Amino acid sequence: MSDPIRILLAEDEDAMRAYLARALEKSGYEVVAVDRGTAALPLLKAERFDLLLTDIVMPEMDGIELAQHCGKVSPDTQVMFITGFSGVTLRAGQAVPRAKLLSKPFHLRDLVLEVDRMFVGESRSGLI
Repeated sequence: MSDPIRILLAEDEDAMRAYLARALEKSGYEVVAVDRGTAALPLLKAERFDLLLTDIVMPEMDGIELAQHCGKVSPDTQVMFITGFSGVTLRAGQAVPRAKLLSKPFHLRDLVLEVDRMFVGESRSGLI
């Protein structure tokens, strides 16, 4: 059996972070959740993650800056942004062109389907 797909979730809003982590874990993913980009950085350096799922607008370090650091320290980690601010999506696309983007509000099923698509053939996830 292959290793589970590991996701590092960076989301500063407590309720949203818990909600997303629970949905992804129910779908068979291993999730490590942090409340800010600066907390995610040492984890990216120390551990292997298949996906960085990050909010764009966060205190201390935004998701775009975090994704750029991720590209340097963990180039094999894929990136997906989540945001409720349409104004930052263009900047995210220019800064990290390979990243996926999911705009809030979204249904949890949409999130899981997008993550599943990134790992076709690797995921054993079921539908929520």
